[in-house]
Amino acid sequence: MLRRGIEGSLKKALTDTPVALLVGARQVGKSTLAQALVPEERYLTLDDATLLAAAQADPTAFVARQEGLVVIDEVQRVPDLLLAIKASVDRNRRPGRFLLTGSANIRLVPRVAGALVGRMEILTLWPLSQGEMEKRGEGFLDAVRRARLPGDPPALTAAEVAGRIVRGGYPGVYAWAERRRSTWLRSYVTGVLERDVRELTTMEAIAALPRLLALLATRLATLVSLADVSRTTGIPHSTLQRHMALLERTFLIHQIPGWGVKLGARVLKSPKLVFSDTGLATSVLRLSSSRLRQEQIFGPALENFVIMELAKQASWHEEQPTLYHFRTPKGIEVDVVLEFDGGEILGVEVTRSQTLTGDDLRGLHELAKVTGKRFRAGVILYLGRRVVPFGKNLFAVPLSALWEW
Repeated sequence: MLRRGIEGSLKKALTDTPVALLVGARQVGKSTLAQALVPEERYLTLDDATLLAAAQADPTAFVARQEGLVVIDEVQRVPDLLLAIKASVDRNRRPGRFLLTGSANIRLVPRVAGALVGRMEILTLWPLSQGEMEKRGEGFLDAVRRARLPGDPPALTAAEVAGRIVRGGYPGVYAWAERRRSTWLRSYVTGVLERDVRELTTMEAIAALPRLLALLATRLATLVSLADVSRTTGIPHSTLQRHMALLERTFLIHQIPGWGVKLGARVLKSPKLVFSDTGLATSVLRLSSSRLRQEQIFGPALENFVIMELAKQASWHEEQPTLYHFRTPKGIEVDVVLEFDGGEILGVEVTRSQTLTGDDLRGLHELAKVTGKRFRAGVILYLGRRVVPFGKNLFAVPLSALWEW
C-alpha cells in the first residue's frame, strides 16, 4: 500500500472531531486508506449486501452497535444512517467515532454536511501525487515559504514531463502501460458520467456531457468563460452551469478562483479551469505522451499538472493553504497563488522552457509589489537544471523540486 500524504491530517481530525468525511473521486484510494486505520471488524462497507440490508432495516440499531472508531464506506447508499449518526453523536461527542467515506456521488457532500454540520471535518483525497508514487515526503511548500531551497533537484526532459502528465495519478493504473491506462481512463470517465450523474439529470444531458468534457479538456488552465463555451456547444447558459457543477462535484474538473487584495473582489474574478487529473484530460483527447509534446496544449497541460500537484500538497499541509490564480487588468499573470492562514503569499509560475530571462518573472514581481510584506517568495518552475535566484525571494527552480524537496 502506498502511504498517502493526507493520512496525518485524517488522523488528526479524528483526535478532536466526532466524524470525519473523506471525499474524492472513485478509485482514488479512499477505501484502502480507511481500511488501514481500523481493524477489519470495524470496517463496514455498504457494498456488502448483508450490511446494507441491516443498515436499511434499522439505521439507529446499526449505529448503536458500533464501538470505538468505525469506518462506514459508501455511506451515501443509506441516507437515513446520517440522521442516526447525528443522534448518536449528539448523545456522545467523543472525538473519533466515525470515519465516513463514499464515492464521488454528487448527492453525498450536501446531504452529509446538512446532517452533520458542526460535528464533522471534510477532507479531500485526490489522485496520487508524484511524491506518493515515488514513496517520498514532499516539502516543497515549506521550503519555498521559508526561502530555504535545498539545492538542485534532478533535471527532467520534456519527454519525461509529458510521460508524468499522461500517466495521471489513479492508484490502480498509474504503473500500467500507457495505451492500456488510457483505455481504462476513458472507460472510467464513461462510468462516472453514466453512474453518478444518471439520477440527477436527463438522458439528453448525459449525452451532452462527454462532448462538453472533451471541449473543456482543450481549454486546460484557462479562465472559465461560460458564455464562450455556451456559444461553442449550443448548450444554454443556465444548463451549462448545471453541467459544470455536475462535472466538478464528480471530481472530474476543478476551478481555481482568482486572487485579489480585497476579499470581496475575489468572488467577481473568473476562475481558472483545471482537470483534477491530467491523465484523464489527455485520455479524453486521445493524446499519447509523444503526441502531447508536439501540441500547443503541452504548456497548459503542464500548468494543470503543477496546479494539481500543489493542490494535493496543500490538502495535507498543516495550514491547508488556499490556491488562487492572479491576473491584473493589464493581463499580467501568475499561474498559482497560495495564501496561508496568516495571509502569507507564495507565487508559483510554470513554463516548459529550459532557459529564462528576467521578463519571465514579470508576474511574480507584480504579485510581490501588490502583496507587499505578505509576499514570502515566488518561484518559476522550468525544465532547466539549476536553482537560480532572480532577486529577493524570487527563484527559478527545476520542475522536479515539486516532489524531490
